[in-house]
Amino acid sequence: MQYQIGQIVEGKITGIQPYGAFVSLDENTKGLVHISEISDGYVKDVANFVSLNDTVCFKIIDFDEKTHQARLSLKAIQPNRFRRERKHQKMGALPTMKIGFKSISEKMDQWIIEAKAMEGKE
Repeated sequence: MQYQIGQIVEGKITGIQPYGAFVSLDENTKGLVHISEISDGYVKDVANFVSLNDTVCFKIIDFDEKTHQARLSLKAIQPNRFRRERKHQKMGALPTMKIGFKSISEKMDQWIIEAKAMEGKE
């Protein structure tokens, strides 16, 4: 099978180590889910998230065609509120705009003139 970065695949957990889990995608292709790709939250023990012989879905984040080895991510396919909130915080606050009755009253005269001009064209 041909694998590509970004592809969602299913694999079987074949080994668990303190740094991640080994996965068999097919007869010729192996992968590793590093502990940092298990969850957005703190992962003390990989075995709390996956077990030996589990069949799990992953996202391929890197693939070496020569060795047929994949770097996999479990957290990349799981919807997670924490990740979305953190992403918005990185963007920073939007510039503040003062909107209120004062800004409307400043534009009102211009809008009335434009509206009257449009009436004559109809």
